Amino acid sequence: MNRIAIFGGTFNPIHNGHLHIAQQFQKQLRAQRVLFIPTFVPPHKRAPDLAPAEDRLEMCRLACEGTPFEVSDLEIRRGGPSYTAPDVRTEVETALMQTIRREYPDAELCFLTGEDMFLTLETWYKPDVIYSLATICAAPRSTDGLEKLRAYAEKLARHGAKVILQNIDYLPVSSTMVREAVRQNRAIDALVPAEVARYIRENGLYH
Repeated sequence: MNRIAIFGGTFNPIHNGHLHIAQQFQKQLRAQRVLFIPTFVPPHKRAPDLAPAEDRLEMCRLACEGTPFEVSDLEIRRGGPSYTAPDVRTEVETALMQTIRREYPDAELCFLTGEDMFLTLETWYKPDVIYSLATICAAPRSTDGLEKLRAYAEKLARHGAKVILQNIDYLPVSSTMVREAVRQNRAIDALVPAEVARYIRENGLYH
């Protein structure tokens, strides 16, 4: 069966840590495809330092050039939610997985998450829908992260979730670090691909 790894997120901006996680999961899952899917956030819901969807999409495309990864504008084309529920982000993720399942009805879907996101799964909007649509894949981002993930995975399994944990060496980089470096006029070339750094500079993002 065709196995597709789904990496959804705001990617504000995409950075080397995202690419490293995708590389490791593709190898260990033997996924035929890895899809980066930037989420759409309506302008009236946007945080002050969240770049427009079109810029985040283009940065993902630039970062994935020359790699086996693909970038989908599926969520941005869909236009995002008009939800008013307390946790908009998890509604976005649930709706995203439903949309992807319709696009790829015969594929085995694997949803890639980091430690922090994984440890909140039970609080997501309709988590049972996520469990039914995809295998949840998580990697630690802290020294004791793997143990926390294992304990939580056992809990999720009792609710029908299928979970794959991978002890991937993580890179100490985050989108927040990149944005703060830009605001402080520090170099970001070690944090993001060169073309992404150039795009951020040329378009005046995150200042």
